Amino acid sequence: MSDPEQHPHADIDPATADAPERPTMRAVRQEEFGGPEVLREVVVPRPEPGISQVLVRVKAAGVNPTDWKHRSAQRFLGRPPYTLGWDVSGVVEQVGLGVTLFEPGDEVFGMLPYAHGAGSHAEFVVGPTRAFVRKPASLDHVQAAALPLASLTAWQVLVDTAGIGKGDRVLIHAAAGGVGHLAVQIAKARGAYVIGTARAAKHEFVRSLGADEMIDYREVDFAEAVQGVDVVLDAIGGDYQLRSLRTLRPGGLLVSLLPVPAEGLFEQAALLGVRAKLILAEADHAGMQAVADLAEAGRLRATIAGTFPLAEAARAHAMGETGRTSGKLVLVVEEAGEAGAA
Repeated sequence: MSDPEQHPHADIDPATADAPERPTMRAVRQEEFGGPEVLREVVVPRPEPGISQVLVRVKAAGVNPTDWKHRSAQRFLGRPPYTLGWDVSGVVEQVGLGVTLFEPGDEVFGMLPYAHGAGSHAEFVVGPTRAFVRKPASLDHVQAAALPLASLTAWQVLVDTAGIGKGDRVLIHAAAGGVGHLAVQIAKARGAYVIGTARAAKHEFVRSLGADEMIDYREVDFAEAVQGVDVVLDAIGGDYQLRSLRTLRPGGLLVSLLPVPAEGLFEQAALLGVRAKLILAEADHAGMQAVADLAEAGRLRATIAGTFPLAEAARAHAMGETGRTSGKLVLVVEEAGEAGAA
């Protein structure tokens, strides 16, 4: 085996030495919790698809806040070592027993089962067949990789949970963020009236996506400025959950992406005659197909805040953790069409 010192960007995982006959791949792994510096590109055995699974050659993989939260022990994946990443766009390399939806060579995209299905920050990944759908030809792999987790989250909040429709008033916090800017587009596609919160510098961007009103949360108390909304999508948590309850009409619904409720959230909601729920995105074939259909129709498009080679995943995490990006960050595993510069 070659000396790892000769390959500064790819350490050799010990597991590879025990099975030299197996195909290998590059993957970004972490052995411990910590900052972006714990992410290392290593060489590991390539996975094989099992029953009702597909092996996908990854072309691009989205990076989401849940990735750096798991990296730093703020979530529930368990202790490392592991490879992060739930968003994936790529090409089916091999299918497992019983798979009828796809064949090798098909271009697909999707979200691996959250939370324990992570692993897309690699050259290959295995996932359940129905976690994927066919990639619209109108999307390159970077665009497709940016959509799954954030779009499914927004879809499952606004459509599956809240059932929004024409004329509903929807308040979307962090409307320029990864989930937020996609939620604006999904809400508008459903005929809703959309109010967003964001820094003033991002208002024009969110309005360009269809938002009807924008609020600069640094200058205006949204809880005083907004009243009578049907649904609030909260991507911030903490006291935003409690304050958002005051913006709802009687019977209205707050759905928060944060898995921990603010103290007294459900009791306060009951006193005000409104509802509150917490949500985590689930892998969902029907939801992914709905996302693909919207994208194919030109009604849903991710804004790419930056792209990074797989080996620079740590830099993507560091950029995301600033909290100042508009849109999505994507790791490019192979050439994936027109990719925005980081």
